[in-house]
Amino acid sequence: MSSREGDLVQTWCKSIYDVKGLVHPPDRIIAFPRFIPDSKGSRRRKTNSYRKVYALSERYRILQELSPQYLVEDPVFGERLCEVPKRDVKRYYSPTIHLRELRKSRQLDTLETAALRFVECLRSQSNVAWSKLGISGSLLVHLHTPQSDMDPIVYGEKNCFRVHEALESLMKNGKNMVRAFSREELKSLYSFRSQDTEMPFHDFVNVERRKVLQGMALQYNFYIRCVKDWDEIAEHYGDLIYQKVGFSRIKAVIVDDSEAIFTPCRYSVENVRLLDGKGGDAVTEIASFRGRFCEQARTGEVVIAQGKVEKVQRKNGETFFRLLLGGQPSDFMALER
Repeated sequence: MSSREGDLVQTWCKSIYDVKGLVHPPDRIIAFPRFIPDSKGSRRRKTNSYRKVYALSERYRILQELSPQYLVEDPVFGERLCEVPKRDVKRYYSPTIHLRELRKSRQLDTLETAALRFVECLRSQSNVAWSKLGISGSLLVHLHTPQSDMDPIVYGEKNCFRVHEALESLMKNGKNMVRAFSREELKSLYSFRSQDTEMPFHDFVNVERRKVLQGMALQYNFYIRCVKDWDEIAEHYGDLIYQKVGFSRIKAVIVDDSEAIFTPCRYSVENVRLLDGKGGDAVTEIASFRGRFCEQARTGEVVIAQGKVEKVQRKNGETFFRLLLGGQPSDFMALER
């Protein structure tokens, strides 16, 4: 059972977890609860009711209450993570398989129809093979509502860049089939995101208004995840050891944004200046496992970023330092004003 970003898994107790990242322990899957069985929940699938969990802090609270055995102090990643044993997985949900099922189905609801049309448009404009596209999120597990987002996913570096380029073109010439968020829609997104990532609205708008992996298509919100393919994942569990140094706020210049569209995302930085905290002046990259930090900055731009500083050690003993975003609500990356 191989799992990667965008997949979902269901445990024997019916809880559904979304898989995070590309590197996992041999016998466990790093994943966090997304849909929890709840008789008062607003999401229904057959005879079962579910509640969707949003904030990361709420996910940890639920884990502590319902499945504390899944909270593990991981010796490789150097932090407390939710790791689901593979023996506890009852069902595995694949975005590519689900897209194939949608294409064959003759009984799609309105959102499923829109999502399929949108992916068809992306495929046509980018010339990416169907096998490298998928549908993730609530649609993947049949727990969507008429107001749910569309969550397409693209696999493979070249394919991701092709889709990104196609989206840029569609947003310019798509005649409103595909468009960027309006300022009012960004206000709504800010209200939602600020519960989990604190950031001034002005700074939020400055970065979010430029993004093309999110927006509106066929009157629905969409968020596209770009994920490296299996043969492009060079790191294996234990190849690198991550150790927490502290928390820092830094000012830095982005020197390489070539992995900004991927989840996880990464930005190489230089000319780093420590503004607050410990260890940040040694940072050579900024990284995040959260899609909200994709497309956050571009090569040549100066950013202010705050997060956890980690010392990363390779097997040969070499070390480097990175700033990891997304673990705390206070983590952010904004363009210098």
